Amino acid sequence: MPDLAAATSSPCIKLCRLDEAATMCLGCGRTLEEIGLWGGMSEPTRLAIMAKLPERLVAADRDTAIAET
Repeated sequence: MPDLAAATSSPCIKLCRLDEAATMCLGCGRTLEEIGLWGGMSEPTRLAIMAKLPERLVAADRDTAIAET
């Protein structure tokens, strides 16, 4: 029997930390809604979201740096 969990793409790095507004995980960059729906999403949808995550994380880092100054 195939391992279905291995076939599901995930950006999770097991470093779950929510931003102050609780809109996204600062570990993977997914929104809370995306995390909740992840298992039911199609692989193309997951891959499309994953393509956006690096930009989200950079923006979150930039916003944090601005807030700390």
